Amino acid sequence: MIGDKGEQIGILSAREAQKIADEKRLDLVKISPTAKPPVCKIMDYSKYKFDLAKKEKEARKKQKVISIKELRLSPNIDTHDVEVKVKKAIGFLKDGNKVKISIRFRGRELARTDSAVEMMKDFAEKVSEVGSVEKPPKMEARTMAMFLTPKA
Repeated sequence: MIGDKGEQIGILSAREAQKIADEKRLDLVKISPTAKPPVCKIMDYSKYKFDLAKKEKEARKKQKVISIKELRLSPNIDTHDVEVKVKKAIGFLKDGNKVKISIRFRGRELARTDSAVEMMKDFAEKVSEVGSVEKPPKMEARTMAMFLTPKA
């Protein structure tokens, strides 16, 4: 048995241990019930649970959530529209988010996927100061996608 201040009390019966805990107005908690004899500790259980929740909340606060932002282009997009998308992508990358650039093909546009690859490479070159290519352009059904990650 372990006391409320962390000192070892020794081996006691369950009744004696519960009596000591009741005198101190604290709880008797089994720390390792499988040990021979089981190890118990006198503590304020509600305060212990509160401290655990507080530590968990603090750990979650320090985590950084990275989300994926998607920008869609088309195979016949104008240069100014690409520049607007580049500025948007740079803003997302500066915020620490990953960016998915996708081009959706319709009808006869599927025959011109080679120009879309060049467009993607040009896009990646324009944002190379703040981001790098995580996954190069790849066709998936009627969509070509590329992933960019922020530079550290």
